[in-house]
Amino acid sequence: MELSKDVKYIKGVGPSRVELLNKLGIFTLQDLITYYPRTYEDRSKPKSIAECVHGDEVLIEVIACSKVSDVRLQGKTMQKLLVRDETGSATITWFNQSYLKNKFDIGKSYKFFGKVTNNFGKITMISPVFDEDDKSFNTGKIIPLYPLTYQLSQNVLRRIIEAGLQEVNGHLKETLPEYLLKEYNLEGLNEAIQKIHFPAKFEDFNSARKRLVFEELLSTQLALLQLKNNYQNGDNGIVFNKNVKMSDVINKLPFRLTKAQLRVLEEIDRDMESKKSMNRLLQGDVGSGKTVVAMCAAYKAVKSGYQAAIMSPTAILATQHFENFQKILEELGINCELLISGITKKKKEELLQRLANGEIDILIGTHAIIEENVQFKNLGLVVTDEQHRFGVKQRTKIAEKGENPDVLVMTATPIPRTLALILYGDLDISIIDELPPNRKKVETFAVNKNMTERVNNFIEKQIQEGRQAYIVCPLVEENEELDLKSVEKLYETYKKEIFPQYKVEYIHGKMKTKEKDDIMEKFKKGEIDILISTTVIEVGVDVPNSNIMVIENAERFGLAQLHQLRGRVGRGEYQSYCILKYEGKSETVRERMKVMCSTNDGFVISEKDLELRGSGDFFGTMQHGLPEFKIANLFEDMPILKSVQSAAIKILQEDPKLEKRDNFLLKELVKDKFMKRIEI
Repeated sequence: MELSKDVKYIKGVGPSRVELLNKLGIFTLQDLITYYPRTYEDRSKPKSIAECVHGDEVLIEVIACSKVSDVRLQGKTMQKLLVRDETGSATITWFNQSYLKNKFDIGKSYKFFGKVTNNFGKITMISPVFDEDDKSFNTGKIIPLYPLTYQLSQNVLRRIIEAGLQEVNGHLKETLPEYLLKEYNLEGLNEAIQKIHFPAKFEDFNSARKRLVFEELLSTQLALLQLKNNYQNGDNGIVFNKNVKMSDVINKLPFRLTKAQLRVLEEIDRDMESKKSMNRLLQGDVGSGKTVVAMCAAYKAVKSGYQAAIMSPTAILATQHFENFQKILEELGINCELLISGITKKKKEELLQRLANGEIDILIGTHAIIEENVQFKNLGLVVTDEQHRFGVKQRTKIAEKGENPDVLVMTATPIPRTLALILYGDLDISIIDELPPNRKKVETFAVNKNMTERVNNFIEKQIQEGRQAYIVCPLVEENEELDLKSVEKLYETYKKEIFPQYKVEYIHGKMKTKEKDDIMEKFKKGEIDILISTTVIEVGVDVPNSNIMVIENAERFGLAQLHQLRGRVGRGEYQSYCILKYEGKSETVRERMKVMCSTNDGFVISEKDLELRGSGDFFGTMQHGLPEFKIANLFEDMPILKSVQSAAIKILQEDPKLEKRDNFLLKELVKDKFMKRIEI
């Protein structure tokens, strides 16, 4: 039995359906049997007609009392069937299903599952699925429901998956060692795969899911921890000069560092002076001062005879870092340069030449730094900023430009520690958990649309006092075209109707880099009063004079993203405000707005975001270079994740390379899942 067998050879597929399955990411028999249901419908327990409640989905076992009659309605047809049981009668109706005309025989028993309406005691079931009494393909059991693509029905996909399961028929090779199955009370793989698709009862589903989630999380955790061990066990990292003191930079700063910053700098200093390559994740809330930490590390690398690369996700942010670095480090004799896509060809060629010659000490730029023609003479330190925009692969790619350079990864997206171990299991973790003393808390208010006039008056008052405002546009379903339209529409409204007396501009992701940079520059200089923007301003831009942010349709953003956006204000001496305009009355929306108004702590917010939205929306794992989880949900499965983490640590302490006979299956599992993505 070949799990790599093309899905087109599975019974019931054929040439027309193979394309539809491919759209769902199903190419092989293995893909098919691991295409897990998104939810289930309990069609196992029948109710009598008398027990049917309006709006419920129920299973009834009844006798047909009539033939199907056709009723014509404005170009449509409606099919009606009268049925009864010992407690009463009901009407079953379908629309445009004329083929059902001779499907039912009077006096014969059938099972129907569907939604019930009860109008003044008249029971109707609309468009149900059904089986003859002695059959149970659609009814009489727990039915899996799968994520679908257009033109592929649940019934068809269920039949194909059933055919796939018959092919493997209990012959799947076990992927977890016997000792783990026993210790964690897990089912065998064959049982679990069968039960996850067709559980006889919900307890079966729970035990199957526990087994499959455990395996998925364990393989990920083992792969990342092995990666980390590879870094740590190699003594071929750069040993930076102990006599180069980061305090040289610290003493030049116009402000004092927090205890948290100093603690993190000690950890980095220790890493840089050891023989092992540094691979560290630096988590710090918006405005906690991560850039200064990167600057100190870069200084140590350069004064020890090496070059440093600082990689940012946007040209605006790269430019800002460049200005900050230059301001402090130029006086210390360090040469910084900026590499972004906007520079002229001639300037770029000259810059690359100087970089290869070693004349440039610190190169700051966007992912243009990863390009092949960018060559360093002696790269010793790589800093990637806003890591959630760069995957494991990109991180590896830039590190390959030097001989085992130290790597520092910075993120302003606070991630709960347990999750960080899955997403950044290959890195040591440092956290800056305090804000500089001069940072004022951003006052946050959540308001409905009926408060618009008051909000506009408030903006006007702030502008009259010399401040500036951001207005952030709602997200439009990841559709850049629509996002663009909504920005332009909002811009027209603010410029012509609300604030014609002020300078209003807009910025969005589709603009050329130079345009965006020019607008941000004008905003920084105070030449623009109100900036209408999409989330392009989310990452790191400093405009100390802007103290008010209005986020339109705030309910469309995740909490972590709202928190990131809010971090754009409150960067100067003025009291700052974030106003969340939201629509909708759902409990979740209100709860999310309440969280934003009650705390400015990014870690609290990220925990809550996960809780309210689940990990799927929180971040796609693909952007980290990890395979997407097929069944695990990082928030719901936190208890399993915790036992997996302790199991993985214990396994690798006793057998770092998974060479013991007992762990042969684990070695294969990790290899199978990760070799294509991560070099282990």
